[in-house]
Amino acid sequence: MNDYPFVPSDVAMYRRMRSGADGVMDQQTWDDLLLPAYSAHLARETSIFGQQELHRRLHAEEDVSASAARVRGLMADDAGRARLQTATADLRRADREISETLFGAPLPSSPRWLPLLAWLPVAFLLSAVAALALGWLPMWGVTLVLWLTLCAVQVRYHDAVQAWRRILDATQLMLRAHSLLPFDDAVEAGKLNRRLSRSLTADMPGVSDYSDWLFLQNVRHYFRSRAVVNQNIAFLRASFERVAVLDADLALARHLSQTVHCWAERGDAVELAQVVHPLLSDAGALDFGMARQGVFISGQNGVGKSTLLRTVGLSLITARAFGFCYAAHAVTPLLPVYSSMQNEDALGEGESFYMAELRRGRELLALAAQRPAIFIIDEIFRGTNYLESVSAAGAVLHALAQQGRVVVASHHLVLASLLSDCLQPWCVRRDGNDWQLTQGLLQDTNGIALLNQQGYAPAITTKANRIHTWLSDYMAHPADQIPI
Repeated sequence: MNDYPFVPSDVAMYRRMRSGADGVMDQQTWDDLLLPAYSAHLARETSIFGQQELHRRLHAEEDVSASAARVRGLMADDAGRARLQTATADLRRADREISETLFGAPLPSSPRWLPLLAWLPVAFLLSAVAALALGWLPMWGVTLVLWLTLCAVQVRYHDAVQAWRRILDATQLMLRAHSLLPFDDAVEAGKLNRRLSRSLTADMPGVSDYSDWLFLQNVRHYFRSRAVVNQNIAFLRASFERVAVLDADLALARHLSQTVHCWAERGDAVELAQVVHPLLSDAGALDFGMARQGVFISGQNGVGKSTLLRTVGLSLITARAFGFCYAAHAVTPLLPVYSSMQNEDALGEGESFYMAELRRGRELLALAAQRPAIFIIDEIFRGTNYLESVSAAGAVLHALAQQGRVVVASHHLVLASLLSDCLQPWCVRRDGNDWQLTQGLLQDTNGIALLNQQGYAPAITTKANRIHTWLSDYMAHPADQIPI
């Protein structure tokens, strides 16, 4: 079965309908930590209902012990999980999200003239028969007016009927799955599903076209079924929630049965043993720990500092949202995660790269003032000169560490000394697929050495080394000339 490709706004609709803009994750963190790709990976072979519930959980702040227990139960019962997957398989045929319909504004009530639609086709047929029998010209005029009225009704409601048909199809798939599941109100779901169905003629080729055009069956069913939805909106909302929760639980159980993971313990510190990133097939595992305020991570260019930040950030998020981490053992606090990793200039809005960094820094400070959180930061304030970059980064990171916890990676090694009162220095090294995180600061940088590896002329590398040596001495003993 090929799953329908829903756009991100459709997947996010259920969360917006339920909680509006509230949540413990913002858009930049969602993008920085590559959560769109992770969500797609997590929700493979999952209907729009399950996708929307998974998306909601990733953004929500709630007790996940009950959902974690359900998922663990499904993982331990292969036969039961297979039966539930069979019962919910048709949900994947839904090609329209319906949470906006069910949880949004009430549907309009049916117009008062709706009963007249049943008589309009009768009047048209009688006028046509009379015109043929009597040959009276004015009667042909009446017939023409009625025929044009039938056409006008079809044209007026054609788009609404087509859109509603897709919504109704998805709703009926949901109710059918509900009726097949071991819920106490499964029978009621089946009855409501039948009430929303059209007559048998709607599935008969040719007949349905004539009945729609001549008898307005599609338009009348549109209003009639919409009224049924309005009358049973509470039941439909409850059905959506239960079906979506089950489909999301099945997706998690299916995913975890194929993935290295552990169920996270709750604690004040962060301890991740042999943590990996699920999107990297050849990812090396490493141990990560963070004390009360945070860590400063250094490492050579290309060693994988950004990957490390995303690996840690993702496991912290899944521990909060689902109760598990991609590690052999995990202890995590119940704190939201916010990041600053991929700031970009916005040409259309006239915002430079540095201004985008400043805006994000201000947002993180505002979030830290609201409540404790964990901040994942990669190379903050790169868009200005070295001295101002270090100065601004030191001030902002220190303020964040006083109110929350900070995991920051930077090539500005002097920041480690400036923040030594709140951030513990760690150095990441990599040997093939093996990562190692040890206490201390990077000693052997490789920025200039990479010039040779990338094909720069030896003279360029030599000059770069000479400038580096002079600058290192200049920072301690300022001089007047630069020997280039």
